[in-house]
Amino acid sequence: MKALSRQTQRPPLFKKQPSGLSLAWQVSRKFILMSLMTVSFLTSLSAFSKSGEALKSLPVQDGGRIKPYDSFSKEMLEVIYGKQKYESRDASEIVLTWMLSPQSWVDKKIFEVRNHQILTALNLPQEQRYFSGGELFNTDGFRLLREELDARRQTKEKLNPYFQAIQRLENQFFMFQEIASGKMLKVLPPKDGNAWVSIAEMPTEYQAKFRDIAKAFIVYIGEVAKVGDGSSLESAGQALDTAVLGFEDAARAINPEAYSHDTKIGMEVHYNYFHPFRWAYMFYFLAATMILLVWILSKEILMKPAWIFLALGFALHTYGFVLRMFIMGRAPVTNMYETVIWVSWGVILFSTVLEMIYKLRIFLFSGTLVSLFALVIADFAPAILDPTLQPLEPVLRSNYWLTIHVMTITISYAAFFLAFGLADLGLFYYFRGEAKNHEKIRTIVMGIYRAMQIGVAFLAPGIILGGIWADYSWGRFWGWDPKETWALIALLGYLAVLHARFAGMIKSFGMVATGIISFSLVIMAWYGVNFVLGAGLHSYGFGAGGVEYVGAFILIHFLMLLYVTILRRGQQKNLKT
Repeated sequence: MKALSRQTQRPPLFKKQPSGLSLAWQVSRKFILMSLMTVSFLTSLSAFSKSGEALKSLPVQDGGRIKPYDSFSKEMLEVIYGKQKYESRDASEIVLTWMLSPQSWVDKKIFEVRNHQILTALNLPQEQRYFSGGELFNTDGFRLLREELDARRQTKEKLNPYFQAIQRLENQFFMFQEIASGKMLKVLPPKDGNAWVSIAEMPTEYQAKFRDIAKAFIVYIGEVAKVGDGSSLESAGQALDTAVLGFEDAARAINPEAYSHDTKIGMEVHYNYFHPFRWAYMFYFLAATMILLVWILSKEILMKPAWIFLALGFALHTYGFVLRMFIMGRAPVTNMYETVIWVSWGVILFSTVLEMIYKLRIFLFSGTLVSLFALVIADFAPAILDPTLQPLEPVLRSNYWLTIHVMTITISYAAFFLAFGLADLGLFYYFRGEAKNHEKIRTIVMGIYRAMQIGVAFLAPGIILGGIWADYSWGRFWGWDPKETWALIALLGYLAVLHARFAGMIKSFGMVATGIISFSLVIMAWYGVNFVLGAGLHSYGFGAGGVEYVGAFILIHFLMLLYVTILRRGQQKNLKT
């Protein structure tokens, strides 16, 4: 570090910045002001509502919780159609028509099928993606597929992608049938107990009130389809809102306590439409671009907008987390999607801390790129990383241990992810030439080392706390469960790297290489156990899909590392000769 501090000329990306105290105060003040402005703006957004929107906030019991009809309709359309909109029409409009007029959807190609084996079994064209219910379900092929799936289930083996695709097709069939019959849309609370009543099973007086909603809804969507001056649409929207509110008043009178979710329902609808994490990665992209321009153009003034964009992105990122916590009443780290969001948040936090300590913008630049990448993946892969808000599995219903153990162990992944991002940049500079980029590489290696130290400092306590929770939940501290084992393997792997570096056994290129290689251990502990092995007591985190993409991601990085290693050895031989 003394050698670094003695440099008189340094590219802006690696340049020492003003005193940490003054800069920290400036950044903190900007962050606070931007956060307040953002929260004020979001509050005004949540208060805004146009006519015809009350239906989206109608409480529905589904999946073990009370959610707005907006979330219910989006989830149903996502399962059946693979998207949250159908021909630019919102899910809240589409799904209700399945119940009101199911016959009009008989020939509509709304069922998404991607698996080629299933298409072959059903004698359907391979290049087609969407099919009607008649093409899929009124066939002997579908019956045979279900029998095949039932036989597989009886073996209690993990479903491979083929059987997972059959299971999704079966879910599509079941969900559409249940919605069309009115049995799946549970909108009326009971006088006693927790099980809500579906539309098909409601008493006559409440069915009459829901018919008022149906009539107003039909008029409303008819006006939406028209092109006019908008006054008739406004009137139709107000009529729909009146009908919905009338039904809600009647439902609330049955059981006021069971129908007291108005605030959370409203915030969830706001969350669905605002997409805070999408806005966050947009601002991270702008921040990374500004930092890169500082480097290329040597324009220090561009760091001000870079900090502003970063602060806005981080504020929105945090806001999205707070929203999910408020809506669900627990820490948002119970599935793969939520951990990706949490880890990307931690990457920004750790990169900012390292930048504040060492005044080297390469940490901030790497952190914004890594977080941007993670958030984009989470946003564009809903079929793999499920973004829906789901209730806790029974084993997780201890918010204390959920917060302490899961958040601790996953935040360590953020530090390792940052080390991985820095290693990628280090690999780039080795590719550009080790001699001329020597000082940049030294800076990056120091960052990799510090990020690994931070990761180990969180991962080790996280594993110990996990053992305590395991003893509390399962009656044993350690059982060599796959999740436990791979977390330990990741810890030992990074400890080996840190000790080898401290002992001088690993040089600069070795740190870059291990920064990339070691992260594969984290990927296995984080993703592989849940999505590839699918075994062990941590079944609440299991998922499916994306294996080919994750595998390609790892393979590409290993090939890049191999290529740069060969290139570097060739350059060293040339220097010797």
